[in-house]
Parts: sequence; C-alpha cells; structure tokens
Amino acid sequence: MQRTILLGFEPGMLSDAQIAQVRAAAPDMDVLVARDREQIEQVLDQVEIAAGGFPHDLIPRAHALRWYQQWGAGADWLMRHPEAVELDFVLTNASGVHPIQIGEHILAFLLAFARGLHHAVRAQARREWVPYREQEDIFELAGKTMLVIGVGAIGERTARVATALGMRVWGVRRSGGVCVPCCVEAMFGPDQLLDLLPEADFVVLTVPLTQETQGMIGERELRVMKPTSYVVNIGRGGVIQEDALIRALREGWVAGAGLDVFEVEPLPEPSPLWDMDNVIITSHRAGITPHYHERALAIFLDNLRRYRAGEMLRNVVDKRAGY
Repeated sequence: MQRTILLGFEPGMLSDAQIAQVRAAAPDMDVLVARDREQIEQVLDQVEIAAGGFPHDLIPRAHALRWYQQWGAGADWLMRHPEAVELDFVLTNASGVHPIQIGEHILAFLLAFARGLHHAVRAQARREWVPYREQEDIFELAGKTMLVIGVGAIGERTARVATALGMRVWGVRRSGGVCVPCCVEAMFGPDQLLDLLPEADFVVLTVPLTQETQGMIGERELRVMKPTSYVVNIGRGGVIQEDALIRALREGWVAGAGLDVFEVEPLPEPSPLWDMDNVIITSHRAGITPHYHERALAIFLDNLRRYRAGEMLRNVVDKRAGY
C-alpha cells in the first residue's frame, strides 16, 4: 500500500519550494496537497502522516494514520472528538510558532489601554476632538503587575517584553514554582489564583482550553480583581465565563478587557461586548504573522526527520490532557 503524507492546505498556502522540501525529506512517500474533503476521503486508507488541516471526524477512519502534525497550538478539538483520544496515532502541535506575534499582540492591548487609544480610535471615527481630562484613565505600564496565567513559550516571551518596560510579572501554571522562567519574578499554582488576582493590574490568559481550564475565570475570580485592572485573553474564549465578564465590565469590577478569542466565534452580532467602550476586540488574529507557515513547516520538517529516524517527536500533545 502506498504510504502518503497529506498536507491539508488550500492551493498557494504553501509554496512549491516548501512542498518540495517535504518531498525531499520523504522521497519514498507520496505527498498529497489537499484540503477538499472528498479528495482526502479517496486516499484516507493510505494517509500515514497528516499535517495542517485534517477533518477531525475523519480521523477514526484513517486506519493508517500514525502521526498528525496540527498547524496550530490548541488541541481543544479533542473535547469535541473524544473518540480520537484512544486512537493509536501521535499528535503534535505547532508550539513555538506563536511567541513573537502573540507577545506583540498582548503588548498592543496593554499599550492601548495605558494610553487610552481605544477611546481615541472611537473619537476619530466620530471626527471628534476630545481634549484630555484629568479623570481619564491614562497611566504608565512601568511599575504595574502582570499576572500571566499559562506560562509557556508565549507567556515567557511576553514576560521578557513586559519586564523590559519596567513591569513586574508573576506566572501561574499547573506545575507551580518548580521552574521559574526568565523574566518571571515568581511562579504559582492554580490553587493560588484567588490570592494573586487582587494584586494584578493586568491578567493575561494564555492557557489552552481543557477540561481543567474551561470557565476558570468566572464571577468569583473577577470580583476579587482590582477595579482598575484589565483582562487580556488570547488563549481560548471558553477559559472565561463570558456572561460573568460582561457583567464585570458593566458594573466596574474590572476596568476593561482586550479580547482576541470568544466562547462563540465569530462573536455574535448581538453580543454586548461589541458596544462596550472599555473593550478592545480583535477577531482571533493574535497568532497571525507573515512568517507563520515557514515557522510551522520548520517544526514539521524536523519532526518528519525524527519520525523517519524513530526518534522522539517535538511538541507531542497528551491527548488525554488536551495539551
């Protein structure tokens, strides 16, 4: 039977030179570039390796599949397809592709709130010159405390940039303070979250969506935060209980929110978040960069070499844990 590598991309997403790199790395395998479902189904029994887009509901029928390199970091699709958890294939992700652009996106949210740019842009749309008023919330980032929930590669990069601006950075992750990354002053476990939130000026969520993190920020957590604090979420929308966040923003439990991800995407038109002056919305674009495919392809090619050599793959996802 023909051994096939499926590259799940639309035409033009990968260059001819990039596809040639894959073919050169596995000369004895057939390389198919396809995103069309019917085309994928025709070769499903031959697909040993898949990278990029792959219809998740087809995975249980891909009996030859041994390794799937997804092109993004989050593996929360496993929550919708639990049947894939028990299947005999290795799942790897593109962790390491995102720190630069997402770190800059987080910084953009912080600077916008600090300098009042979210108000300035709305005034510009109204062609309105708004003189500075003493009661306006203009402040400096230097001296502020950032709490990063989910300190992986993105959190560490964000901490480095924030520290350079004079901010203090604390981190939260499952393993707590076992290892303190560069530029993070101290690490804590999730059980200490309620003690940390009242001290934070910015709460930045970079955690994946799993059974453990779903809805981890709700009314209890938002109520203990400073009324001058801001929430920034670039992880997954389901990490925050959106109804509680809307109430917090309306009633002043927190000062504002920078949101790139939402419980339902696209964000429904009736959502109150659209009209809130203290909210900045971006449409799940924090991870976008013109360098995305080249960085993800580098991970895939390295893993392809490892796979063929029988070595441990990079970025293996624990399918049960979801990350």
